[in-house]
Amino acid sequence: MRKVLFYLLIALSLVTSNAQSYDERLAAAMNSGDWFTLDSIYNATPKDSISDFIEVYSRCLIGNRLNRPDVSIPAFTELFNNQASQLDLNNILNSAIMFAMDLGRTGDNATAGAVINSVLNSTKQYLDSATINTFQQQINQYTALSQYSPYTIKFESENGKIPFTIASFGKEGHESVLMRLTDSYINGMKTDITFDTGAAMNIISDSLARKFNLIPLNDSGNVTGIGQASGKLAIAKELKIGNISITDVPFLVIDITSNNEEADKFMGCFNIVVGSELMLRLKDLTLDFVDRHICIPANPPCKTDIPSNICFSSQMNLLTNGVIHNNPMLMCIDSGDASFGSLGSNFYDRNKDFITSNFKTDTIRTAGIGGVHLSECYEMSGLKLTLGNNSVVIPNIIVLLQDSPNGYDCNLGLKTLMLFDKIRFNLVDFVLTTEPSQCNSVDYLK
Repeated sequence: MRKVLFYLLIALSLVTSNAQSYDERLAAAMNSGDWFTLDSIYNATPKDSISDFIEVYSRCLIGNRLNRPDVSIPAFTELFNNQASQLDLNNILNSAIMFAMDLGRTGDNATAGAVINSVLNSTKQYLDSATINTFQQQINQYTALSQYSPYTIKFESENGKIPFTIASFGKEGHESVLMRLTDSYINGMKTDITFDTGAAMNIISDSLARKFNLIPLNDSGNVTGIGQASGKLAIAKELKIGNISITDVPFLVIDITSNNEEADKFMGCFNIVVGSELMLRLKDLTLDFVDRHICIPANPPCKTDIPSNICFSSQMNLLTNGVIHNNPMLMCIDSGDASFGSLGSNFYDRNKDFITSNFKTDTIRTAGIGGVHLSECYEMSGLKLTLGNNSVVIPNIIVLLQDSPNGYDCNLGLKTLMLFDKIRFNLVDFVLTTEPSQCNSVDYLK
């Protein structure tokens, strides 16, 4: 849910020659945000055929976008020490944000804050007040977190097991569904938690933060849904989910509202949410929709050379490759989307004749944090989805005629995810795999 401002544009003046064609290809992958292609080209290219700056910056982006901080942290260090003159102001700022982000993922929040602070001090004279405030916010956040040891994890048995139910809400006949972690406690008090793979950070309402005695931190952050809202960070000393205990868990304390009376009747489902930030720390999760639990090995797999098929979006959401109706695309895996999901306007543009000949237009209202969004769309049925090398047929999905509010080619909602028996997130290799349902139909509320 958190949106990180990240604009990557590398302006390169390259003389056309065989020696520089690798630089052109790598730069093109960077500018298009195609991290899988960037990784593939970089690994296949002799390193003496790449210019020093492009070689270093490739490692920075591959490590950051494909969750390889062991690659990106040394690369960012080298970038700032030896190649900073090659960066314009925007790329300096964005590189600092990514560098700090990767340091934070390894638990080194103190150094992350120092990186942002150093860059802010050296560039402040060129920045407007809003940008300065954003960077100061991040400094405060990393500094506050450095006083704790976020995400210290303890397993009570050989493997982790987190039970969940599929909760229904909304109008009868048009029910939406969400994953609720049932055997859950915050600071020893039992609660239900929504598991949202599309959420880039944990969130909790102000009233529940007080009820569960979270420790407020002197900093703030933003979360984006339909609109944007700001809140304060707080620490839960212990989060217990199933047979796993996690200490010093950061939450963003925020007003959970869409500012719409009808929609807000159902927004209580999102009073406590955990998502991809927690998933990264657990490293390897299998969502078992048959037995209704999440499996996590206490000893995660070792890193292999298998190519990644998961990457981070600019908003820090988890994206993966997939195919719908013979259209390859990046998809956001979003268990917090309580529907089958949505396809973006690019899909409509590529398949306009098929869509307009077979389906009717409709208007959909989407509610989320900060507002309600009305979109003109087509409601389609019977589309084949291939995800993780297995295929299912989606009973119903909408196609937006305008640019999607989330900016993705496709947002796969929970109802579509449940067409698979299992979905595994190997966040060590950054690989998603699936097991298809034997009957390709789901009793969501069984």
